[in-house]
Amino acid sequence: MPRDHRPSKSIRVLLAEDQQMMRGALALLLGMEPDIEVVAQVASGDAIVDAALLRRPDVALLDIELPGISGLDAAARLRDEAPDCRVLILTTFGRPGYLRRAMEAGAAGFLVKDGPVEELAAAIRRVLTGETVIDPALAAAALSAGPNPLTARECEVLKASVDGATVADVAGRLHLSESTVRNYLSAAIGKTGTRNRAEAVREARQQGWL
Repeated sequence: MPRDHRPSKSIRVLLAEDQQMMRGALALLLGMEPDIEVVAQVASGDAIVDAALLRRPDVALLDIELPGISGLDAAARLRDEAPDCRVLILTTFGRPGYLRRAMEAGAAGFLVKDGPVEELAAAIRRVLTGETVIDPALAAAALSAGPNPLTARECEVLKASVDGATVADVAGRLHLSESTVRNYLSAAIGKTGTRNRAEAVREARQQGWL
């Protein structure tokens, strides 16, 4: 459960966003709220947990696609290493699969970046009370899309294939046999309804499964 916060105490926020202009604008706008203080700003996923442990924010506002580890992976680490910090995902990519993964990682909210800053500030306050705040349109899309059909291993193999790696390359990276990699790729292609692994990677990314 989140810690009790009195109205007179500022809400401490960590902001993770790789685009400097966006990060600066968000920090400025949130800092204008009378009860919110941005205590840390980071540009990569790898820096999130260390910054949270050092600055002890009440809420971590995380983008998904960051250099280093993703905001979703960082959210899972924060759940384990800084459990008092509530996580709110703020992203350009409102994909149903991302929402499901964010909730599995322990995030308390998921919003897209095109909303007004007043709505974001309200969401920050709400997650501190124990609420879960999710963009309504995205929640509806996630329900209609259904769960991710890919297994964790199939996702791992697809991720290892994104840079045009050969089957042998993927097998070496993941310490699997080439026939096993081919089987995983074949299964992923079938489940995504695509014709080849490049299309499977593209579809899985579009759905937010990777």
